[in-house]
Amino acid sequence: MKQNVTLNINIDNFVGRVRAIASKSHAHRLLIAGALSDCPTRLLTPDSSKDIQATVQTLQGLGAGITKEAEFYEITPIIINTKNSHTEKNKSEDGCIIPAEADCGESGSTLRFIIPIIGALGIATNITMHGRLSERPLSPMYEELISHGLKLSPQGSNPFSISGKLTGGEYVIAGNVSSQFITGLLFALPLLDTDSTLHVTGVLQSRPYVDITLDVIRSFGIKVEEELLSNGEVIFTIPGNQTYRSTKETYVDGDWSNAAFFLAAGAIGKNPVTVTGLNTDSLQGDKKILELLKSFGADVSVEGMDVTVSPAPLKAVEIDASDIPDLVPILSVVASVADGKTVIRNIERLRIKESDRVQTVISTLSALGADIKESGDSIVINGKDTLKGGVIDSFNDHRIAMSAAIAAIRADGEVTIEDAMAVSKSYPGFYEDLNSLSHTSSVS
Repeated sequence: MKQNVTLNINIDNFVGRVRAIASKSHAHRLLIAGALSDCPTRLLTPDSSKDIQATVQTLQGLGAGITKEAEFYEITPIIINTKNSHTEKNKSEDGCIIPAEADCGESGSTLRFIIPIIGALGIATNITMHGRLSERPLSPMYEELISHGLKLSPQGSNPFSISGKLTGGEYVIAGNVSSQFITGLLFALPLLDTDSTLHVTGVLQSRPYVDITLDVIRSFGIKVEEELLSNGEVIFTIPGNQTYRSTKETYVDGDWSNAAFFLAAGAIGKNPVTVTGLNTDSLQGDKKILELLKSFGADVSVEGMDVTVSPAPLKAVEIDASDIPDLVPILSVVASVADGKTVIRNIERLRIKESDRVQTVISTLSALGADIKESGDSIVINGKDTLKGGVIDSFNDHRIAMSAAIAAIRADGEVTIEDAMAVSKSYPGFYEDLNSLSHTSSVS
């Protein structure tokens, strides 16, 4: 049953500290590396979410043993050899292979990472998807995988079937569609029998996510060389026959993407908000929220792993969303109450998220009284002093629901979010943390 949340936040009383939850971007990658390793790995984190659980259950379907304790995941790896154990053991009496079953939930990261990995392992697999996930594009990775030996269901199939085994060689992927394709291939190609190159054409957007991937796989002993071409394109050279070497124990960074909601709350409210457990040396691209809030005029201070944002007069800015698409919903909230015209450019990739976030951001903030519109490849927002209350559809998108909740800080009247528990996809405890700062939220 879908739940609604009604918020009537007293801006004067909104203040306090919250702990950053675990980064799902980092957790996805560490779980996969651990499952591909030579021996068990302990992943230190108290947190989970639907997206993280999607990666866990998918890896379990491929033969990994993963258990969750209070403060960590224990990962027993998939057995990897030339005749994959799953393929050898999962045959019917007449010798036909019984495919593995994997459920990616609604996690686009899980799906796009795991398809080439399955191909590298040679495990025939049926993948089940939920929500809009089956509608999200797999091209151009789809065509590259087929040309290198995989048999794949037509795009949009649910379940989605994978069989065959990837071969090494030259892979070419456009860099402006999804960095998740590049991450999936960087995980998979070291496992192949022969060497490979991965040529990323055009501009590699969301580069920080690829940097997280490279950092993780290198920490597990994988060698990758990178060449930056004169035209800005990138070629990764990946030797084959590599082995992921377990780090034995590792920890998940705090999540800058989700911390951004409460950091923004400090900027648009009347009192400081502190988020603890944030690593300012993290490779997560969404730590750019600090630079952007400063650009708006907010007061930002860092002490160790504690980040505090305090209110100050906010002025409009211009933002390039190429590398930070997940920040656009909450940045749009800040812009809606900043003086002047904010322009957020390069928004096209927002259309293939959990919702079409160009349209859902505009719909949500318009319903709350913001002056916001689409113009070409940009969102244009003319700031106002206050917003208004209203009823908001989350569109089953966690970042839309959380953005509407933070916008309620500056709304004159109640804000009701329908299907509010969409936040469970990445941040199950979001409303509890919001309540700890405001003591005014109610779930109905």
